[in-house]
Parts: sequence; C-alpha cells; structure tokens
Amino acid sequence: MESSKKIALLGSGSWASAIVKILHISQKSVAWYIREPEILEGVREQKHNPTYVSDIEYNTKKLELYGDVNEAVKDADIIIFCVPSKFIDSLCNGITVDLSKKQLVTAIKGMEPEKVMLVSEFLQQRFNVSANQMAVISGPCHAEEVALERMSYLTIGSSNAELAKEVADIMSVSFIHTCISKDMEGIEYSAVMKNVMALATGIAHGLGYGDNFTSVLITNAIQEMKRFLDAVKPMERDINDSVYLGDLLVTAYSQFSRNRSFGMMIGKGYSVKAAQLEMNMIAEGYNGVYCIMHANEQYGVDMPITQAVYRILYERHSARKEFMTLSEKFK
Repeated sequence: MESSKKIALLGSGSWASAIVKILHISQKSVAWYIREPEILEGVREQKHNPTYVSDIEYNTKKLELYGDVNEAVKDADIIIFCVPSKFIDSLCNGITVDLSKKQLVTAIKGMEPEKVMLVSEFLQQRFNVSANQMAVISGPCHAEEVALERMSYLTIGSSNAELAKEVADIMSVSFIHTCISKDMEGIEYSAVMKNVMALATGIAHGLGYGDNFTSVLITNAIQEMKRFLDAVKPMERDINDSVYLGDLLVTAYSQFSRNRSFGMMIGKGYSVKAAQLEMNMIAEGYNGVYCIMHANEQYGVDMPITQAVYRILYERHSARKEFMTLSEKFK
C-alpha cells in the first residue's frame, strides 16, 4: 500500500536490496543510501545491485539514490536501517541530521556488538527517539526468495500498533504477506538467536551429523530460545508463531542461510577467519552468539547450544567434543 510518507532505506547488502525491491513496488519512490560507490553506480547504470542478489532488476525511476546518508534521510519520515549489526555504530556516526521526530525501523538481525544492545535500543539512545517511534522487521524471509517473488512472510513488531500497521502496509505486495506484533524486543532477540542456532545446525552438518540429529537439535533450539525470551522479556507469546519458530526453521535448513553455511565450514575444520574469507559475506550469528552470551550473564538462563557455539567460535574448543557433549544432553 502506497504511503504518503517519504521512506529512506540505509544499506546495500542482500536483505537491504530485497527490501528495496518490495518498497519500490509498493511505493511511488524510495530514497536509498548506498555507501559503496561501485554498488551505487551499478544500480544507477545497470538497474541491479552488482554484488548482492544481482537478479533483482529495479525500476530506477522510482529510486532516489544517494551516496550521502544525510541527504538520504533529511526529508524522510520513515527510515529503515538495514546494515550488518557490526556497522550500525559507524553508520550512525555519519548521521548529523536530527532524527528525533522521525520513525525508525530496524531490519537488522543482530545486536550492536560493542554495547551488546538490541539495535532498537541503540537507535533510541543515539537519536533520542521513544520506543513508540520504533519498529522491527523480521522474517521468516530470505532475500533470495524475495528476489524470485516467492510467497514470503514478514512480521512487524512495535509497541506502537499504528506504526506497526503502517510499516506492514508499506511492506505488503503480491508476494509478501505481513502481520504485526507488540513483541518488538522479543522479535529482535529471536532474530539474533535463530542465527546462532543455524550456526549450530551447520556445524553439526559439517561434522557429519544427519537429519535425525538435526531434528532433535532444532527441537532443543526452540526450547532454548523460549527460555531466554521468557527471561529477558516476559510476556505472553506463542514460540510456535512463524516469527520465532518459522524464522528458526528457514535459517537452520535453507540453502540460502549464510549462518548455516558458515557453521558447516567450521564443522569441516575451517578456522573462523578462513570461513569468513571464504564466504565474503557476514554471518550475523558470529557476533550474535557473543552478544547473547554476554546478555545472559545477568539472567543465567540454561543455554547449552549457545554456549557450545560460543566455545567453538571464541574459545577454539573442539567442535566434535562440544557436540558429543550436546548430544548427551538432548532428549
């Protein structure tokens, strides 16, 4: 549904490129900030992102392309942040425009790693906005299937039901079904945790574990996610809803999941650095497991899968030994 408000999207990776596809179908125009000059030029001249999901073809007449973030956001009413979580601080450092009266939306599936904060909380502090000005876009949804216009589902989370509905309407096109939720923080935490669980699934696959083990791993993963969400944000929620369980399943099983792919490399014996170089893309679960482990210090939730992934990635424990221990804990 076309909105009367002006929308800006910040970011140029796979998920950002997919969201722009949705927006430039539903809206009259979209302001798109692209930091990399080669991507900006590629979109302008070739009508597609030459680096990420390059099969998306854009109607560039509906895109206002900017290499200056302040030019992109200055006239926007709604700003969608969609960069890897490790870059959110540097992106925000470059924004000098006052955003305190604007509505901010995060489509980032990670946490700010330096302060170990949810991105919505980080943006509220940085730009002096209230929670009622914030919304979160979550899955289950892969950029590659949006590019192919395969039927996909998005959940918009916000404590402001009116804003949630507005963003849901903006993101609704023929191949995107949207729904809304008041569980903004829970959705954000879940999006971080499902990446950690997808890493675990990939590691197991790389070690040679099969589908039987994976099914039990995923069963324990959703239980672990529920324990953590109930501790950090107690409220009535159905963990079997698609924004929780569905997002976990697609990230753990899909061929498009970079977290699963990263985990598979680790399971096969790659070092973290070698796996990162091989992928040439960011697996959010790597920073995510660090953030969740540190966030859990104040809650003490039993999280054996998260702990195992953390030990493997950050303390260089043997993946095989960690998963042997895990297998004995599972039911």
